[in-house]
Amino acid sequence: MSCLFCKIIEGSIPSTPVYQDELCYAFADIHPQAPVHVLVAPREHIVSMADCNEEDRALLGHLLWAAAEIAREKGLDKGYRAVVNTGGDGGQSVDHLHVHLLGGRPLAWPPG
Repeated sequence: MSCLFCKIIEGSIPSTPVYQDELCYAFADIHPQAPVHVLVAPREHIVSMADCNEEDRALLGHLLWAAAEIAREKGLDKGYRAVVNTGGDGGQSVDHLHVHLLGGRPLAWPPG
């Protein structure tokens, strides 16, 4: 498979793991936009949130739970942001569903 994140998840492209379980793999972003910038991706290849269906409800919740768990482990008790970019207009640059967890500094709104 030619998907960048699938290759990272399978281990053929190196990454810095942050969290993993049977449903997802979280790793440090190589171009961090905050002191903590982690990507939480499902092990299953799903292009984007727009491609999710009824069967993916639990997985979507699990990805957010994993992001919250990582935030707790990283001590982001002052706050953090969990973002899912969807499609080109939404800023998605890799066609594999993932949650960005950003924290460790004040984050402005709107984001961009």
